[in-house]
This record gives sequence, C-alpha cells and structure tokens, in this order.
Amino acid sequence: MQSFDEASSSHFVDIVEGDLSLRIHYNEVGQGDKVVVTLHGSGPGATSWANFSKNIAPLVAAGYRVVLMDSPGWGKSDPVICEGSRSHLNARALKGLVDALHLDKVSLIGNSMGAHSATAFTLMYPERVEKLILMGGGTGGASPYAPMPTEGIKRLQQLYREPTIDNLKAMMDIFVYDTSDLTEDLFQLRLNNMLSNKVHLENFVKSLELNPKQFPDFGAELTKITQQTLILWGRNDRFVPMDTGLKLLAHIPNSELHLFNQCGHWAQWEHAERFNFLVLNFLEN
Repeated sequence: MQSFDEASSSHFVDIVEGDLSLRIHYNEVGQGDKVVVTLHGSGPGATSWANFSKNIAPLVAAGYRVVLMDSPGWGKSDPVICEGSRSHLNARALKGLVDALHLDKVSLIGNSMGAHSATAFTLMYPERVEKLILMGGGTGGASPYAPMPTEGIKRLQQLYREPTIDNLKAMMDIFVYDTSDLTEDLFQLRLNNMLSNKVHLENFVKSLELNPKQFPDFGAELTKITQQTLILWGRNDRFVPMDTGLKLLAHIPNSELHLFNQCGHWAQWEHAERFNFLVLNFLEN
C-alpha cells in the first residue's frame, strides 16, 4: 500500500469565516471527487496527521481525497484563545477551509474533540456533509455513570498545565487499553511536539479558565442530523465514557454504533485494521 509523509503533504490557507480570521494548516493526500476530512482530538501536541496516521493510506487506496485539518490552537495552525464553544470555533474554521478548497460536500471523521467539532459542523452546515463518523466524542454533557470530569480529562488538563514526560506517561497510561506499543521514542516525539509550540498549551489553559465547559451538550439538537452516521467507541474509554456513544445512537436517527472491546480512547490507532474496514464499508455503502 502506498505510503505518504507529513512534510510533502503539508499546506496552509488563510481563512475568513465571519469574524474568524486565521491561518489554518492542513495535510492533503489522494485525489478524486470523494473527499474525507479528519478532525483530531484535544490532546497536547495533537494533529490530524498524528491522530490518523494509520488510516490515511487505506482511504487513499479506496479512491478518497483526504484532508487532515489542524484545528486552531493545535499543530501548525494559528494559536487562539477560546472563550466560548470550542466545538463551534473548530466548525467555523472547517467551514473556512472547505470553502477555500472549493469542496462542496465532504464526509467527516472526528476523533474526541474532533467528533464534537464534526457534530457542530453538521448541525451548522448540514448541506455540506455527506456522511458522518464520530469516534470517542460527538457531544458534551454529564455522564450518569462516570464521575465528571473523567480521570482521563483530569490527566489531560494536568499535562497542559505541566507538560512533562511523567505527566505525558500518566495520561497515555489510561489513553489506550494496551500500553505495550507505547515506546520511549513515541513518548519523546509527542513531548517534543507539545513543547515546540508552547503558546498552544498556554492558550488552552487560559481558555479553560475563561470557560471550563469548552464542549457543549448537543443532546437537544442531535435529532436534526439526517446524515448516515457511524459511531465508533472503545468499551474501556476512560476519557469520554461509552454512554456518550449510546446517547448519540439514541438521538441520531440514521446512526449505527460499533463498540470495540479492549480499547481505550484511540480506536483508530488501537484497532486500526478493523477501524479502517468499518469506515470504508460505511463510506462505500
């Protein structure tokens, strides 16, 4: 299967969407009329390329043009302080990107925060969404079963406040179910990515101080989503509990849920082969 590298697929675009004016970084691979946009999670140092590195090649091999957006405040995109809804901010940035790329309709794959952003985009611009794939996120709100904030979110926020290798390892220890693939090299690479742009870390902490609830509860609006929706979740997710996935399933009319056992918050990485099969089958049928 063809492989791709981050550097040669890297691009920037200046977007203007309402009062939002930002330089957004994205990667793009593949060609064709069928477009998939990936949206990453909120972990320190996260990028779409890093989050979906195991999923790009199968999509391209199936004939998809894949656009991987770095949300404002992550990766090489402009820094930002968010006083309101991060989900809506990211959705507006995505609107600016798809407009700049002259993309009429796209399918979305959102991971954690990216799933919140994908839901917000679908509710705001439903005519621009073909199919929707939500993994480990999609709406905020309290869980009736897990203490909130969850232990994973607590460790993530601690890592933002104190970006050390020990705090990174503490977060990753419960991020995935099987930690045996988490090497020292991987930890160091992730830490280097985090520290290479410390303003993103500082702005995330400032944003939380201004608004502790960055990701709103879309519960009352989910029935408005008419697109076919695939919901993917890890049964052992300690960041966003799986009852959130059941909530999405109950309220999005044309939705289906696949639950991975022995899987944490990173299904597309922990169960990449099965994840890719399910996603491609969903997109094609």
